[in-house]
Amino acid sequence: MSKPQDRTVSKRPDGTWANKRNDASKASSLHKTQKEADNAAREMLKKQGGGEVTTQGRDGKFRSKDTIAPGNDPFPPRDKEH
Repeated sequence: MSKPQDRTVSKRPDGTWANKRNDASKASSLHKTQKEADNAAREMLKKQGGGEVTTQGRDGKFRSKDTIAPGNDPFPPRDKEH
């Protein structure tokens, strides 16, 4: 199993929402809404073996952090936030 590729969803100055891997210099994808970017980040993490999605609100403050289990994990960890 590969190491987790944690991601952050944040609003860019141009108004679009970015789904970016934390160790990358550029966004993996850009979206019109925060929800679209969040969904894309979650799907990518499921396919890549899981990790953390950190979501920033419109004000730039961190709004939530969620652990995404691998897509094929038969015993995923229980999420205490949701």
